[in-house]
Amino acid sequence: MQRICVIGAGAWGTALAAVARRAGRNVVLHAHEAETVAAINTDHENTGFLPGITLDLAITATDDLSAAAEGADAILMVTPAQFLRPTLTALAPPETTPVVICSKGIELDSGKLMNEVAGEAAPGRTFAVLSGPTFAAEVARGLPTAVTLASEDADVAAALATALGTPSFRPYTAGDVIGAEVGGAIKNVIAIACGIVDGRRLGQNARAAVIARGLAEIARFAATLGADPRTLMGLSGLGDLTLTCTSVASRNYSLGEALGRGETLEQVMSGRRSVAEGVTTAPAVLTRAAALGVEMPICAAVSAILHDGAGVDATIAEVLARPLRTED
Repeated sequence: MQRICVIGAGAWGTALAAVARRAGRNVVLHAHEAETVAAINTDHENTGFLPGITLDLAITATDDLSAAAEGADAILMVTPAQFLRPTLTALAPPETTPVVICSKGIELDSGKLMNEVAGEAAPGRTFAVLSGPTFAAEVARGLPTAVTLASEDADVAAALATALGTPSFRPYTAGDVIGAEVGGAIKNVIAIACGIVDGRRLGQNARAAVIARGLAEIARFAATLGADPRTLMGLSGLGDLTLTCTSVASRNYSLGEALGRGETLEQVMSGRRSVAEGVTTAPAVLTRAAALGVEMPICAAVSAILHDGAGVDATIAEVLARPLRTED
């Protein structure tokens, strides 16, 4: 796998392009915005989404979707989750080219995981999921990072790990695609909840409780879909959850913190260019959870605050007033 195509030139897509180039691959990065293409090709910096990081001169960008994927040995899909279906449909990758899903989310209208969406948009392809505790700026700078690279095809997972792996970027292969996806998607909703807790100054005990009970929600949801519970104790589960729920560098946590301080969702989003996936994942996961018969009170509370006009204090009081129960 020598030629790597990265679809999506946000911060994470740009960071993965840097990873692939650092691993010695030929990298083409597809960007939707013409100004992003120009900045990468001329200034070798994605000034709009990942400022301050100088990119290897050999990384090229294009806004031509077909040209980006032409001759690629692997395609990394790093679009926002809600755009995966139309982008992959338009791309129509060759059946022999592995597609790596790097978006973390659940489709809003259908409640489907990204691998399910990809299977409908591009049937017959081999898919993998790349997930884990990854802040884009740290990855782009070459700071030590470990991720889960899951695929039902063990040979493809191993080949992708070899193609992308470096001493500072360590992919651990796995076969549990569903577990890797669920952990990466729902942790964004739990991170918003943790941000709300901190913004409301409810204390570190409360935040730790949200992380633990949030992991329980993730595990219940994943179990109904047949995921391996051990996956949720790994990088794409507990690892990603811990990182995202404890740092202001997390887009989802920082959004929640602003809500906890009293800002409205519209106020928070008006000053942002990047996507906080938890905003759409919250109602999306509830759609799927309802169909599966899974109770997810933290995700429901976050969705109510984000989309139903529920008050922060009243919603927190409702969660705390839930009946006592056994932890298991």
